[in-house]
Amino acid sequence: MADPSPERADTHPVLGIFWMLVTGLCFVAVTALVKLVGPGVPPAQSAFLRYALGLIFLIPMVPAMRRAVLTRRTLALFGARGVAHTAGVICWFYAMTRIPIAEVTAMNYLNPVYVTVLATIFLGEKLAARRVLAIVAALVGALIILRPGLRELNSGHLAMLFTAFVFGFSYLLTKVLADTVEPAVVVFMLSVTVTLGLSPFALAVWVTPTWTELGLLSAVALFATAGHFTMTLAFRAAPLTVTQPVTFLQLVWATLLGAVAFGEPADVWVMIGGALIIAAITFITWREAVLRRRPITPSVPQTKG
Repeated sequence: MADPSPERADTHPVLGIFWMLVTGLCFVAVTALVKLVGPGVPPAQSAFLRYALGLIFLIPMVPAMRRAVLTRRTLALFGARGVAHTAGVICWFYAMTRIPIAEVTAMNYLNPVYVTVLATIFLGEKLAARRVLAIVAALVGALIILRPGLRELNSGHLAMLFTAFVFGFSYLLTKVLADTVEPAVVVFMLSVTVTLGLSPFALAVWVTPTWTELGLLSAVALFATAGHFTMTLAFRAAPLTVTQPVTFLQLVWATLLGAVAFGEPADVWVMIGGALIIAAITFITWREAVLRRRPITPSVPQTKG
């Protein structure tokens, strides 16, 4: 991960912003394509096909896997992350068939907040008063999006809340694993364990997909891989304090796409709540940069399935 320190001499802010814009477009495309597949393919099967079709992108990572020395503890951590991520991916695909794209995108912003809280509990990270206030602000943003009691909430909203939490746990394990193995190994093992974890759920509800559905899910795998690659380029070009605020544009694009392509009405409260969450995450990231600590909170795109 790129050094978040604002004092880096080799930063290229404009280039970092450009790659983060491309990253946002890639991940919005992922969301739109999953929405387009719709309920015709069960969520567990859609998720399985997305990961199974994406295994081809792991080929360049094979040399890193051959070099890796995996202890019993490391394998256990990979297994735990695979279980958590599997559950999160199924719920994310399910939520996409139940609630608007903009709401899925906005609620996904909660992932880094969960990571911050879980890091405090399990890794002993210090939770200063400023970070507590930022977390509270993010949770207020979530309440603005959900507005419980003022509108009907459905199973899609609950699925996204659960998704955000288990993805947060998954990325907390990523932080631990990244200290012992190469990033390519972390990505490789996640893809393999999630594919294996999804397989029994997919088989239990399997329906024969059409060629169109297979094509759409192949495109999901392509855009997801491309998004992670361009995100890496963004981190390499500029610190998180520069690229983090750009992620809010994903919500803008998701709202526009939902309105134009799927007839989903734009909800100003979703935009306001998402903006508040992003502001809180950006503040946490900035504080970590000021303190020159290795960031525990991943950027929003890092939490994509």
